Amino acid sequence: MGKHMSETWLRRKKEEMAGHKVAHATLKGPSVVKELVIGLALGLAAGGLWKMHHWNEQRKTRAFYDLLERGEISVVAAEE
Repeated sequence: MGKHMSETWLRRKKEEMAGHKVAHATLKGPSVVKELVIGLALGLAAGGLWKMHHWNEQRKTRAFYDLLERGEISVVAAEE
């Protein structure tokens, strides 16, 4: 009976320890490498969007000055 009790106790102890390890893994602190990768990805995405916006504005300005230079449009300043 002593051997059966120790085997049962040992099995329960292993299950408790395994459960504790799983619960403990979810409570770990933030991963520095993971945060750096996420920050880098977000920074590159935001930078890419900003550059696309900048290029679009540049294209509009260039098109405006090209039309102005060819004489297809003119600018009239309002008198005050």
